[in-house]
Amino acid sequence: MAKTRLQYVCDQCGHTTTQWAGQCLACEAWNSLKEFKGETKSAGAGWTGERQTAIQLDQIELTDMVRVSSGSEELDRVLGGGLVSGSVVLIGGDPGIGKSTLLLQVMGHLAETGAVLYTSGEESARQIALRAQRLQIGSPQLSVLISSALEEIISVASDSGATALVVDSIQTAATEGVATAPGAVSQVRECTAALVRFAKQKDVTVFLIGHVTKEGALAGPRLLEHMVDTVLYFEGQESSPYRMLRAVKNRFGAVNELGLFAMDPRGLLPVRNPSAIFLSQHGKPVAGSSVMACMEGTRPLLVEVQALVEQSHLGNPRRVCIGLDSQRLAMLLAVMQRHLQVQMLDQDIYMNIVGGLTVAETASDLAVIFSVLSSFRDRPLNSGVVIFGEVGLSGEIRPIPNGQERLREAEKLGFSTAVISGQNRPRDGYSGGLRIIQVGGVSEVKAVFDELTV
Repeated sequence: MAKTRLQYVCDQCGHTTTQWAGQCLACEAWNSLKEFKGETKSAGAGWTGERQTAIQLDQIELTDMVRVSSGSEELDRVLGGGLVSGSVVLIGGDPGIGKSTLLLQVMGHLAETGAVLYTSGEESARQIALRAQRLQIGSPQLSVLISSALEEIISVASDSGATALVVDSIQTAATEGVATAPGAVSQVRECTAALVRFAKQKDVTVFLIGHVTKEGALAGPRLLEHMVDTVLYFEGQESSPYRMLRAVKNRFGAVNELGLFAMDPRGLLPVRNPSAIFLSQHGKPVAGSSVMACMEGTRPLLVEVQALVEQSHLGNPRRVCIGLDSQRLAMLLAVMQRHLQVQMLDQDIYMNIVGGLTVAETASDLAVIFSVLSSFRDRPLNSGVVIFGEVGLSGEIRPIPNGQERLREAEKLGFSTAVISGQNRPRDGYSGGLRIIQVGGVSEVKAVFDELTV
Protein backbone atom coordinates (compact mmCIF):
# COMPACT_ATOMS: atom_id res chain seq x y z
CA MET A 1 0.00 0.00 0.00
CA ALA A 2 1.38 3.39 -0.97
CA LYS A 3 2.34 5.77 1.79
CA THR A 4 0.47 9.02 2.26
CA ARG A 5 2.75 11.98 1.66
CA LEU A 6 2.39 15.68 2.20
CA GLN A 7 2.44 17.51 -1.12
CA TYR A 8 1.84 21.01 -2.45
CA VAL A 9 -0.07 21.72 -5.66
CA CYS A 10 -0.17 25.01 -7.57
CA ASP A 11 -3.78 26.13 -8.04
CA GLN A 12 -2.79 27.98 -11.22
CA CYS A 13 -1.00 25.34 -13.27
CA GLY A 14 -1.29 22.11 -11.23
CA HIS A 15 2.44 21.71 -10.63
CA THR A 16 3.16 19.36 -7.69
CA THR A 17 6.09 19.59 -5.29
CA THR A 18 7.01 18.11 -1.91
CA GLN A 19 8.21 21.42 -0.45
CA TRP A 20 6.33 24.66 -0.02
CA ALA A 21 7.65 27.79 -1.68
CA GLY A 22 6.35 31.30 -2.05
CA GLN A 23 6.48 31.08 -5.84
CA CYS A 24 5.55 28.20 -8.16
CA LEU A 25 8.60 27.03 -10.09
CA ALA A 26 6.50 26.09 -13.13
CA CYS A 27 4.27 29.13 -13.77
CA GLU A 28 6.00 31.62 -11.41
CA ALA A 29 2.71 32.49 -9.67
CA TRP A 30 3.05 33.83 -6.12
CA ASN A 31 1.32 32.24 -3.09
CA SER A 32 -0.36 29.62 -5.27
CA LEU A 33 0.92 26.40 -3.63
CA LYS A 34 -1.78 24.65 -1.57
CA GLU A 35 -1.17 21.78 0.83
CA PHE A 36 -2.92 18.42 0.57
CA LYS A 37 -2.39 14.91 1.88
CA GLY A 38 -3.09 11.65 0.14
CA GLU A 39 -1.96 9.30 -2.56
CA THR A 40 -2.88 10.75 -5.95
CA LYS A 41 -3.49 8.04 -8.51
CA SER A 42 -4.15 9.01 -12.09
CA ALA A 43 -7.72 8.26 -13.26
CA GLY A 44 -6.75 5.84 -16.01
CA ALA A 45 -4.16 8.03 -17.70
CA GLY A 46 -1.33 5.49 -17.43
CA TRP A 47 0.01 3.26 -20.21
CA THR A 48 -1.67 -0.15 -20.40
CA GLY A 49 1.35 -1.80 -22.01
CA GLU A 50 -0.24 -2.15 -25.46
CA ARG A 51 1.84 -0.26 -28.00
CA GLN A 52 -0.01 1.44 -30.84
CA THR A 53 1.27 2.00 -34.35
CA ALA A 54 1.88 5.54 -35.54
CA ILE A 55 -0.20 6.59 -38.56
CA GLN A 56 1.22 8.63 -41.40
CA LEU A 57 -0.50 11.97 -41.82
CA ASP A 58 -1.52 11.39 -45.45
CA GLN A 59 -3.12 8.06 -44.51
CA ILE A 60 -5.51 9.48 -41.95
CA GLU A 61 -9.09 9.29 -43.20
CA LEU A 62 -10.78 12.69 -43.15
CA THR A 63 -14.52 13.12 -42.80
CA ASP A 64 -16.59 16.28 -42.89
CA MET A 65 -17.13 17.80 -39.46
CA VAL A 66 -20.85 17.60 -38.75
CA ARG A 67 -22.30 20.33 -36.58
CA VAL A 68 -25.56 20.06 -34.66
CA SER A 69 -27.64 23.10 -33.75
CA SER A 70 -27.87 23.80 -30.03
CA GLY A 71 -31.27 25.43 -30.43
CA SER A 72 -29.82 28.90 -29.75
CA GLU A 73 -28.65 31.07 -32.65
CA GLU A 74 -26.30 33.07 -30.45
CA LEU A 75 -24.69 30.00 -28.88
CA ASP A 76 -24.23 28.45 -32.33
CA ARG A 77 -22.49 31.65 -33.45
CA VAL A 78 -20.09 31.56 -30.49
CA LEU A 79 -19.34 27.87 -31.05
CA GLY A 80 -18.51 28.50 -34.70
CA GLY A 81 -21.71 27.17 -36.28
CA GLY A 82 -23.02 24.57 -33.85
CA LEU A 83 -22.03 21.69 -31.59
CA VAL A 84 -19.37 19.18 -32.63
CA SER A 85 -19.81 15.60 -31.47
CA GLY A 86 -17.10 14.49 -29.07
CA SER A 87 -16.17 18.04 -28.06
CA VAL A 88 -15.83 19.32 -24.49
CA VAL A 89 -17.20 22.81 -23.78
CA LEU A 90 -16.35 24.64 -20.55
CA ILE A 91 -18.67 27.51 -19.52
CA GLY A 92 -17.73 29.90 -16.71
CA GLY A 93 -19.35 32.95 -15.20
CA ASP A 94 -20.52 34.64 -12.02
CA PRO A 95 -23.15 32.89 -9.86
CA GLY A 96 -26.69 33.43 -11.13
CA ILE A 97 -25.64 34.82 -14.52
CA GLY A 98 -27.44 32.06 -16.46
CA LYS A 99 -25.04 29.15 -17.05
CA SER A 100 -27.42 26.41 -15.83
CA THR A 101 -30.41 28.06 -17.52
CA LEU A 102 -28.73 28.19 -20.91
CA LEU A 103 -27.48 24.59 -20.77
CA LEU A 104 -30.88 23.30 -19.65
CA GLN A 105 -32.39 25.03 -22.68
CA VAL A 106 -29.76 23.41 -24.90
CA MET A 107 -30.36 19.96 -23.42
CA GLY A 108 -34.11 20.39 -23.89
CA HIS A 109 -33.52 21.04 -27.59
CA LEU A 110 -31.05 18.16 -28.03
CA ALA A 111 -33.47 15.79 -26.24
CA GLU A 112 -35.83 16.11 -29.22
CA THR A 113 -33.46 13.97 -31.32
CA GLY A 114 -31.73 11.73 -28.75
CA ALA A 115 -31.12 10.86 -25.12
CA VAL A 116 -29.26 13.45 -23.03
CA LEU A 117 -28.16 13.54 -19.39
CA TYR A 118 -28.01 16.53 -17.03
CA THR A 119 -25.99 15.87 -13.86
CA SER A 120 -25.72 18.20 -10.89
CA GLY A 121 -23.81 18.13 -7.64
CA GLU A 122 -25.22 21.43 -6.39
CA GLU A 123 -28.99 21.37 -6.96
CA SER A 124 -31.71 18.85 -6.19
CA ALA A 125 -33.79 17.14 -8.86
CA ARG A 126 -36.81 19.19 -7.76
CA GLN A 127 -34.96 22.47 -8.33
CA ILE A 128 -33.95 21.40 -11.83
CA ALA A 129 -37.52 20.25 -12.57
CA LEU A 130 -38.93 23.61 -11.44
CA ARG A 131 -36.52 25.45 -13.73
CA ALA A 132 -37.40 23.14 -16.62
CA GLN A 133 -41.10 23.81 -16.00
CA ARG A 134 -40.50 27.56 -16.12
CA LEU A 135 -38.58 27.12 -19.38
CA GLN A 136 -41.33 24.86 -20.74
CA ILE A 137 -38.99 21.89 -21.16
CA GLY A 138 -40.47 18.44 -20.67
CA SER A 139 -38.87 15.93 -23.05
CA PRO A 140 -38.90 12.30 -21.81
CA GLN A 141 -35.40 11.81 -23.26
CA LEU A 142 -33.91 14.38 -20.88
CA SER A 143 -32.68 12.57 -17.77
CA VAL A 144 -31.42 14.12 -14.53
CA LEU A 145 -28.80 12.61 -12.23
CA ILE A 146 -27.94 14.11 -8.84
CA SER A 147 -24.42 12.89 -8.16
CA SER A 148 -20.87 14.10 -7.66
CA ALA A 149 -19.18 10.73 -8.23
CA LEU A 150 -17.37 10.84 -11.55
CA GLU A 151 -17.46 7.07 -12.06
CA GLU A 152 -21.23 7.02 -11.53
CA ILE A 153 -21.76 9.93 -13.92
CA ILE A 154 -19.78 8.28 -16.72
CA SER A 155 -21.44 4.90 -16.11
CA VAL A 156 -24.99 6.28 -16.24
CA ALA A 157 -24.20 8.38 -19.33
CA SER A 158 -22.70 5.38 -21.09
CA ASP A 159 -25.55 2.99 -20.19
CA SER A 160 -28.27 5.47 -21.21
CA GLY A 161 -26.67 6.08 -24.60
CA ALA A 162 -26.63 9.85 -24.01
CA THR A 163 -25.43 11.97 -26.92
CA ALA A 164 -24.84 15.00 -24.68
CA LEU A 165 -23.80 15.34 -21.04
CA VAL A 166 -23.82 18.32 -18.65
CA VAL A 167 -21.70 18.30 -15.47
CA ASP A 168 -22.83 21.05 -13.07
CA SER A 169 -20.25 21.81 -11.84
CA ILE A 170 -16.79 20.38 -12.46
CA GLN A 171 -15.67 21.73 -9.05
CA THR A 172 -18.17 19.42 -7.27
CA ALA A 173 -17.17 16.28 -9.16
CA ALA A 174 -14.83 13.80 -7.47
CA THR A 175 -13.12 10.59 -8.54
CA GLU A 176 -12.09 7.68 -6.34
CA GLY A 177 -8.62 7.76 -7.85
CA VAL A 178 -7.69 10.96 -6.01
CA ALA A 179 -7.79 11.15 -2.20
CA THR A 180 -8.60 14.86 -1.91
CA ALA A 181 -11.77 16.87 -1.42
CA PRO A 182 -13.92 17.93 -4.41
CA GLY A 183 -12.72 21.19 -5.90
CA ALA A 184 -9.05 20.52 -5.17
CA VAL A 185 -6.61 21.05 -8.00
CA SER A 186 -5.87 17.36 -8.42
CA GLN A 187 -9.59 16.46 -8.39
CA VAL A 188 -10.52 19.03 -11.02
CA ARG A 189 -7.62 17.98 -13.21
CA GLU A 190 -8.30 14.24 -13.06
CA CYS A 191 -12.09 14.59 -13.43
CA THR A 192 -11.69 16.80 -16.49
CA ALA A 193 -9.17 14.40 -18.03
CA ALA A 194 -11.55 11.46 -17.54
CA LEU A 195 -14.49 13.36 -19.06
CA VAL A 196 -12.37 14.41 -22.06
CA ARG A 197 -11.42 10.77 -22.69
CA PHE A 198 -15.07 9.73 -22.33
CA ALA A 199 -16.18 12.40 -24.84
CA LYS A 200 -13.59 11.37 -27.44
CA GLN A 201 -14.12 7.62 -27.06
CA LYS A 202 -17.94 7.65 -27.02
CA ASP A 203 -18.41 10.65 -29.35
CA VAL A 204 -20.48 12.46 -26.69
CA THR A 205 -20.74 16.25 -26.42
CA VAL A 206 -19.80 17.20 -22.85
CA PHE A 207 -20.61 20.54 -21.19
CA LEU A 208 -18.73 21.50 -18.04
CA ILE A 209 -19.92 24.35 -15.81
CA GLY A 210 -17.04 26.00 -13.98
CA HIS A 211 -16.96 28.28 -10.96
CA VAL A 212 -15.06 31.55 -11.18
CA THR A 213 -12.85 33.30 -8.65
CA LYS A 214 -13.39 36.83 -7.37
CA GLU A 215 -11.05 38.02 -10.11
CA GLY A 216 -13.38 36.53 -12.73
CA ALA A 217 -11.08 33.68 -13.82
CA LEU A 218 -12.12 30.04 -13.80
CA ALA A 219 -11.44 28.39 -10.46
CA GLY A 220 -8.95 25.53 -10.43
CA PRO A 221 -5.74 24.95 -12.37
CA ARG A 222 -5.06 26.88 -15.55
CA LEU A 223 -4.48 23.46 -17.12
CA LEU A 224 -8.28 23.03 -17.11
CA GLU A 225 -8.71 25.46 -20.00
CA HIS A 226 -5.98 23.74 -22.03
CA MET A 227 -7.61 20.31 -21.72
CA VAL A 228 -11.03 21.21 -23.13
CA ASP A 229 -11.92 22.13 -26.72
CA THR A 230 -13.90 25.31 -26.10
CA VAL A 231 -13.91 27.84 -23.25
CA LEU A 232 -16.85 30.25 -22.96
CA TYR A 233 -17.24 33.09 -20.47
CA PHE A 234 -20.52 34.71 -19.43
CA GLU A 235 -20.32 38.47 -18.95
CA GLY A 236 -22.91 40.98 -17.83
CA GLN A 237 -23.93 43.45 -15.18
CA GLU A 238 -26.26 42.41 -12.36
CA SER A 239 -28.53 45.39 -12.99
CA SER A 240 -28.81 44.66 -16.72
CA PRO A 241 -31.01 41.97 -18.30
CA TYR A 242 -28.45 41.43 -21.05
CA ARG A 243 -25.82 38.71 -20.99
CA MET A 244 -22.76 38.35 -23.22
CA LEU A 245 -21.22 34.97 -23.97
CA ARG A 246 -17.65 35.21 -25.25
CA ALA A 247 -15.41 32.46 -26.64
CA VAL A 248 -11.84 32.75 -25.37
CA LYS A 249 -10.77 29.39 -26.83
CA ASN A 250 -12.36 27.40 -29.63
CA ARG A 251 -10.74 24.59 -31.59
CA PHE A 252 -13.67 24.53 -34.01
CA GLY A 253 -14.32 28.22 -34.62
CA ALA A 254 -13.25 31.83 -34.20
CA VAL A 255 -11.89 33.11 -30.90
CA ASN A 256 -13.43 36.19 -29.22
CA GLU A 257 -16.77 35.55 -30.91
CA LEU A 258 -19.59 37.18 -28.96
CA GLY A 259 -23.16 36.06 -28.36
CA LEU A 260 -25.80 38.35 -26.86
CA PHE A 261 -28.73 37.16 -24.76
CA ALA A 262 -31.58 38.81 -22.86
CA MET A 263 -32.63 37.29 -19.53
CA ASP A 264 -36.36 36.58 -19.60
CA PRO A 265 -38.77 34.45 -17.52
CA ARG A 266 -38.74 32.09 -20.50
CA GLY A 267 -34.94 31.76 -20.28
CA LEU A 268 -32.06 33.31 -22.18
CA LEU A 269 -33.35 34.68 -25.47
CA PRO A 270 -31.13 35.82 -28.39
CA VAL A 271 -30.91 39.57 -29.04
CA ARG A 272 -32.01 40.33 -32.59
CA ASN A 273 -30.45 43.79 -32.88
CA PRO A 274 -27.33 43.75 -30.67
CA SER A 275 -26.11 47.21 -31.71
CA ALA A 276 -29.20 48.75 -30.09
CA ILE A 277 -27.92 47.66 -26.66
CA PHE A 278 -24.77 49.73 -26.95
CA LEU A 279 -26.37 52.89 -28.38
CA SER A 280 -28.05 55.35 -26.02
CA GLN A 281 -31.33 56.81 -27.19
CA HIS A 282 -30.76 60.57 -26.91
CA GLY A 283 -33.61 62.86 -27.80
CA LYS A 284 -31.13 65.25 -29.36
CA PRO A 285 -27.35 65.29 -29.96
CA VAL A 286 -25.32 65.67 -26.77
CA ALA A 287 -21.74 66.77 -26.27
CA GLY A 288 -19.13 64.13 -25.55
CA SER A 289 -20.83 61.31 -27.44
CA SER A 290 -19.71 59.53 -30.61
CA VAL A 291 -20.49 56.20 -32.25
CA MET A 292 -17.81 53.74 -33.35
CA ALA A 293 -17.96 50.44 -35.23
CA CYS A 294 -16.08 47.62 -33.51
CA MET A 295 -15.66 43.94 -34.33
CA GLU A 296 -16.48 41.21 -31.82
CA GLY A 297 -15.22 38.06 -33.47
CA THR A 298 -16.87 38.08 -36.89
CA ARG A 299 -19.72 40.36 -35.83
CA PRO A 300 -19.65 44.15 -36.36
CA LEU A 301 -21.22 46.17 -33.54
CA LEU A 302 -21.94 49.87 -33.21
CA VAL A 303 -21.19 51.18 -29.72
CA GLU A 304 -21.40 54.62 -28.16
CA VAL A 305 -18.22 56.15 -26.77
CA GLN A 306 -18.94 58.75 -24.09
CA ALA A 307 -16.54 61.34 -22.66
CA LEU A 308 -16.88 63.88 -19.89
CA VAL A 309 -14.21 66.58 -19.64
CA GLU A 310 -14.46 68.85 -16.60
CA GLN A 311 -12.20 71.35 -14.84
CA SER A 312 -10.10 69.55 -12.22
CA HIS A 313 -9.62 70.77 -8.67
CA LEU A 314 -6.89 68.23 -7.92
CA GLY A 315 -3.15 68.37 -8.35
CA ASN A 316 -3.29 65.26 -10.54
CA PRO A 317 -6.34 65.32 -12.83
CA ARG A 318 -8.35 62.11 -12.97
CA ARG A 319 -8.34 59.77 -15.95
CA VAL A 320 -11.14 57.23 -15.49
CA CYS A 321 -11.95 54.64 -18.17
CA ILE A 322 -14.79 52.10 -18.14
CA GLY A 323 -14.60 49.68 -21.06
CA LEU A 324 -11.44 51.28 -22.49
CA ASP A 325 -7.71 51.07 -21.81
CA SER A 326 -6.61 53.99 -19.60
CA GLN A 327 -3.07 53.79 -20.97
CA ARG A 328 -4.43 54.15 -24.48
CA LEU A 329 -6.37 57.23 -23.41
CA ALA A 330 -3.21 58.83 -21.99
CA MET A 331 -1.45 58.26 -25.30
CA LEU A 332 -4.32 59.77 -27.31
CA LEU A 333 -4.39 62.86 -25.07
CA ALA A 334 -0.67 63.36 -25.74
CA VAL A 335 -1.28 63.05 -29.49
CA MET A 336 -4.10 65.63 -29.27
CA GLN A 337 -1.84 68.00 -27.37
CA ARG A 338 0.94 67.70 -29.96
CA HIS A 339 -1.07 67.77 -33.21
CA LEU A 340 -4.26 69.67 -32.26
CA GLN A 341 -2.74 72.01 -29.66
CA VAL A 342 -5.51 71.04 -27.23
CA GLN A 343 -4.31 71.47 -23.64
CA MET A 344 -6.19 69.32 -21.11
CA LEU A 345 -3.58 68.98 -18.37
CA ASP A 346 -5.94 70.63 -15.87
CA GLN A 347 -9.05 68.64 -16.87
CA ASP A 348 -10.63 65.53 -15.34
CA ILE A 349 -11.54 63.09 -18.12
CA TYR A 350 -14.04 60.25 -17.75
CA MET A 351 -14.56 57.70 -20.56
CA ASN A 352 -17.32 55.11 -20.84
CA ILE A 353 -18.54 52.48 -23.30
CA VAL A 354 -22.34 52.23 -23.17
CA GLY A 355 -23.81 48.83 -22.36
CA GLY A 356 -20.94 47.41 -20.31
CA LEU A 357 -18.90 46.24 -23.32
CA THR A 358 -15.10 46.26 -23.16
CA VAL A 359 -13.44 47.49 -26.35
CA ALA A 360 -9.83 46.36 -26.68
CA GLU A 361 -9.16 47.02 -30.36
CA THR A 362 -7.43 50.17 -31.55
CA ALA A 363 -10.28 51.05 -33.91
CA SER A 364 -11.76 53.11 -31.06
CA ASP A 365 -8.90 55.68 -31.13
CA LEU A 366 -10.50 58.13 -33.56
CA ALA A 367 -13.90 57.94 -31.84
CA VAL A 368 -12.25 58.65 -28.46
CA ILE A 369 -10.59 61.78 -29.85
CA PHE A 370 -13.90 63.05 -31.27
CA SER A 371 -15.73 62.34 -28.00
CA VAL A 372 -13.10 64.08 -25.87
CA LEU A 373 -12.97 67.07 -28.21
CA SER A 374 -16.78 67.27 -28.27
CA SER A 375 -17.04 67.33 -24.48
CA PHE A 376 -14.10 69.73 -24.06
CA ARG A 377 -15.64 72.26 -26.45
CA ASP A 378 -19.23 71.46 -25.44
CA ARG A 379 -20.24 70.95 -29.07
CA PRO A 380 -22.25 67.81 -29.91
CA LEU A 381 -21.68 65.86 -33.09
CA ASN A 382 -24.46 65.55 -35.63
CA SER A 383 -26.60 62.44 -35.38
CA GLY A 384 -25.94 59.66 -37.86
CA VAL A 385 -22.13 59.85 -37.74
CA VAL A 386 -20.04 56.70 -37.22
CA ILE A 387 -16.27 56.91 -36.58
CA PHE A 388 -13.47 54.36 -36.51
CA GLY A 389 -9.72 54.36 -37.07
CA GLU A 390 -6.41 53.74 -35.32
CA VAL A 391 -4.24 56.69 -34.30
CA GLY A 392 -0.43 56.47 -34.34
CA LEU A 393 2.02 58.42 -32.22
CA SER A 394 3.07 60.51 -35.19
CA GLY A 395 -0.54 61.58 -35.71
CA GLU A 396 -1.39 59.39 -38.70
CA ILE A 397 -4.78 57.63 -38.96
CA ARG A 398 -4.05 53.99 -39.70
CA PRO A 399 -6.44 51.54 -41.38
CA ILE A 400 -8.13 48.74 -39.48
CA PRO A 401 -9.33 45.33 -40.68
CA ASN A 402 -12.91 44.53 -41.72
CA GLY A 403 -13.67 48.12 -42.67
CA GLN A 404 -16.24 47.08 -45.28
CA GLU A 405 -18.24 45.04 -42.75
CA ARG A 406 -18.30 47.95 -40.31
CA LEU A 407 -19.57 50.34 -42.95
CA ARG A 408 -22.24 47.86 -43.99
CA GLU A 409 -23.49 47.55 -40.39
CA ALA A 410 -23.62 51.34 -39.98
CA GLU A 411 -25.55 51.73 -43.22
CA LYS A 412 -28.00 49.01 -42.16
CA LEU A 413 -28.79 50.91 -38.95
CA GLY A 414 -29.50 54.16 -40.78
CA PHE A 415 -26.24 56.10 -40.31
CA SER A 416 -25.52 58.70 -42.98
CA THR A 417 -21.83 59.67 -42.50
CA ALA A 418 -18.66 57.69 -41.75
CA VAL A 419 -15.32 59.19 -40.69
CA ILE A 420 -12.57 56.68 -41.47
CA SER A 421 -8.95 56.34 -42.49
CA GLY A 422 -8.20 57.09 -46.11
CA GLN A 423 -6.85 53.57 -46.52
CA ASN A 424 -10.19 52.12 -45.34
CA ARG A 425 -12.12 53.73 -48.17
CA PRO A 426 -14.66 51.40 -49.80
CA ARG A 427 -13.60 49.31 -52.75
CA ASP A 428 -14.39 50.31 -56.31
CA GLY A 429 -18.04 49.91 -57.11
CA TYR A 430 -19.31 50.87 -53.65
CA SER A 431 -22.87 52.13 -54.08
CA GLY A 432 -23.91 52.49 -50.46
CA GLY A 433 -25.75 55.45 -49.03
CA LEU A 434 -23.02 56.49 -46.60
CA ARG A 435 -21.13 59.71 -47.05
CA ILE A 436 -17.48 58.78 -46.57
CA ILE A 437 -15.10 61.33 -45.00
CA GLN A 438 -11.47 60.22 -45.22
CA VAL A 439 -9.02 61.45 -42.59
CA GLY A 440 -5.30 61.00 -43.10
CA GLY A 441 -3.98 62.51 -39.87
CA VAL A 442 -5.00 63.94 -36.51
CA SER A 443 -4.25 67.43 -37.80
CA GLU A 444 -7.27 67.06 -40.13
CA VAL A 445 -9.63 66.19 -37.27
CA LYS A 446 -10.28 69.83 -36.34
CA ALA A 447 -11.71 70.70 -39.76
CA VAL A 448 -13.86 67.57 -39.86
CA PHE A 449 -15.03 68.20 -36.29
CA ASP A 450 -16.12 71.76 -37.16
CA GLU A 451 -18.04 70.43 -40.16
CA LEU A 452 -19.86 67.68 -38.24
CA THR A 453 -20.80 69.53 -35.06
CA VAL A 454 -24.08 71.25 -34.38
